[in-house]
Amino acid sequence: METVSTARAFGGTQGVYRHRSSATGTNMTFSVFVPDHAPGARLPVVWYLSGLTCTHANVTEKGEYRRACAEHGLIFVAPDTSPRGESVPDDPAGAYDFGLGAGFYVDATEAPFDRHYRMWSYVTEELPALIGEAFPADMGRQSIMGHSMGGHGALTIGLRHPERFSAVSAFAPIVAPGRVPWGEKALTGYLGQDRAKWRRHDAVALIEDGARVPELLVDQGEADNFLREQLRPEWLAAACSAAGIDLTLRMQPGYDHSYYFISTFMADHLAWHAARLQ
Repeated sequence: METVSTARAFGGTQGVYRHRSSATGTNMTFSVFVPDHAPGARLPVVWYLSGLTCTHANVTEKGEYRRACAEHGLIFVAPDTSPRGESVPDDPAGAYDFGLGAGFYVDATEAPFDRHYRMWSYVTEELPALIGEAFPADMGRQSIMGHSMGGHGALTIGLRHPERFSAVSAFAPIVAPGRVPWGEKALTGYLGQDRAKWRRHDAVALIEDGARVPELLVDQGEADNFLREQLRPEWLAAACSAAGIDLTLRMQPGYDHSYYFISTFMADHLAWHAARLQ
């Protein structure tokens, strides 16, 4: 693992790191904030998954999470959203919603994407092993959150690994990718035409098929341009109601899809996670 940069912030260390991933076959960059702590202490870990077009840098630079993480003693990990490099295939038309920056947190099975686009394995297996080895992380206390495409990733990973994550939350998540344009394009391109295979990467479908967590926290801006076509939080609300999952869905008047929205409610989410990780 190579250290790209470190900086002091809020009584902790913000680092950016790079390593060679066996899952993706590429170099991968991620950021980690570690609050100051007693020697030998192990701190709980919050995973943050970013959305379309993003790298680790978007939340690292604009997410405004460090003060809350220092206050609650939380390690904050932000991976990239896709493999990158000259050999990595992209959307043939150069669109923003597929390919580079749009890995959708799945392991692709369709050529040519199956060679490198293995973000599910990277985020759920390889990077956690590295974090547990290289940082003072208590891997018995983990939670996960994300935004948009990353909200989709956080919900699906949390629902499929309820024993691992003490809390799951999201900002403006894609709750049912199998039923909206962003998800239909991505899941077809990465997983093929068999929609039955998509259900393991669709939060609403997972809940319908029996996946359970005790509770979820979701914030959604009412002025989000993608609300009606791509996000559809009411579908998640209906699925959680039918399944007995305690969903706190907060519709926020005037807020859009940007990091102005995310940063406004980031401290709320981290306090909610901290209460469930301690």
